[in-house]
Amino acid sequence: MTEITFPALLAVFSGIWLVVRIFFWCRQGRIDWKRELQLLWVYLCTVVVLRLTFFPFSRVDGQIQPLVFDPGRMVPPRINVLPFVYLFDYPTVREILLNVIGNSVLFLPYGIVFPIVFRRLDTPGKIIAAGIGTSLGIELLQLPFFDRVSDIDDLILNTVGYLAGYAILHCVRNRRQKSKL
Repeated sequence: MTEITFPALLAVFSGIWLVVRIFFWCRQGRIDWKRELQLLWVYLCTVVVLRLTFFPFSRVDGQIQPLVFDPGRMVPPRINVLPFVYLFDYPTVREILLNVIGNSVLFLPYGIVFPIVFRRLDTPGKIIAAGIGTSLGIELLQLPFFDRVSDIDDLILNTVGYLAGYAILHCVRNRRQKSKL
């Protein structure tokens, strides 16, 4: 059994991020600070998503509980491929709302940030594809961890969050264009 703490995961993720950014700086021969600030938003969104999707909300002695990898308990994986079957399978309405709203709102910033940072993602279809891809990646990464569940509902709700963020961005852009006229 191996335990992965959030600070350890954050250190590894940050190290990989920095190595990739240094590689690009060397390749380009310069640092585009405006671009780096934009990418910093992607980094921050990703850190928040990693924290909230992989590590349980409950704390023990004020500490975030670790992610547990136990090869003996990872089979069979916990997967739900039937949409909306377990979506409302929570003991209280509060927990249902936390799941539904939380899974959508968590990915809403990506729907705003991605089209700004990655200009090629500036269409609803491409944002939906990015939402599905990101969410699917997270769900697949959760498979080896027995205390995590890979759920089609999460994929759907996360993608809705992407699309909601994109809709907000689109409305803001339209409003700005109208005010310029």
